[in-house]
Amino acid sequence: MTHRFSWLRFAAAACVAVTAFATVPAHAGIFDDDQARQAILDLRSKTDSLSSQLSAAQRTILDQSNRLDQLNQQVATLRGQNEDMGNQLTTLQKQQKDYYTDLDTRLKKFEPQQQTVDGVQGEVQPGETDSFNAASQQFRSGDFKNAAASFRSFISKYPNSPYQPTAQYWLGNALYALRDYKGSTATWQGVVKNYPQHPRAPDSLMAIANNQLEQGQKAAAKKTLEQIVAQYSGSDVAQSAQSKLSQIK
Repeated sequence: MTHRFSWLRFAAAACVAVTAFATVPAHAGIFDDDQARQAILDLRSKTDSLSSQLSAAQRTILDQSNRLDQLNQQVATLRGQNEDMGNQLTTLQKQQKDYYTDLDTRLKKFEPQQQTVDGVQGEVQPGETDSFNAASQQFRSGDFKNAAASFRSFISKYPNSPYQPTAQYWLGNALYALRDYKGSTATWQGVVKNYPQHPRAPDSLMAIANNQLEQGQKAAAKKTLEQIVAQYSGSDVAQSAQSKLSQIK
C-alpha cells in the first residue's frame, strides 16, 4: 500500500514535470513570435521613416533644383539686360561722338582755316572757297560774263585771300574770252606785279604774250617772252616762251 502510494506520488510528480516541460516551449515560442513581429513593425516604422526622410530630401533637392533653374534664368536675363545696356551705351557713345564731330564741322565753317592754294598756304575765310569754286564753275561751263563778274566780286570781297592771284588770273582769262584784250592784259599784269613769285605769275606773262601776238604786237610779245625766260628760267613756262621766241620773225 505504501509502495503503491509512493508510485502514485512519483507518477503524479512525473505528470506535473511533463506538463511543465510541455508548457515551457509553448510559451517560449509565443514570446519569440511577438519579438519577431515587433522587430518587423520596428523595421517597417524605420523604413517608413527613412522613406519619409528620402521623400523630404527628394522634395528639397527638387526645390533646390527649381531654385537653381530660376537663378540660372535670372542670370541669363541679367546677362541679356547687361548686353542690351552695353549696346545702348555703345550706341550713345557713337551718337555723342558723331554729334561733336558734326558740331565741330559746323563750327569750322564759321572759322578761318589754313589752306594751300596753288602751292601757297594762307588763311581762308568761311564761304571763301565756295565763292571761288562757284566762279570757276561758271568759267568752265562757258558762262564767261557771269564768271568775270563773280571773280571781280570775289577779288573785292576777299582782298587778303590766298586765292587772290589765282582769281585774278582767271578773271583775265574770262575777259580774254569776252575779247576784252585790254582788260585781260591789265589784269594779268597786276598778277605779275603784285605776286611775282606766285606760280600764276609766269602763266600770266605767257597769256599777255599770246594776247600781244594775236593783236600783231610782235615786238611787245617778244619782250614779254624774253622776260619770262630771264625771270623764270628752268620752268616749263620759260621753255615754252623760248620756243615761241624762235618762231617770231
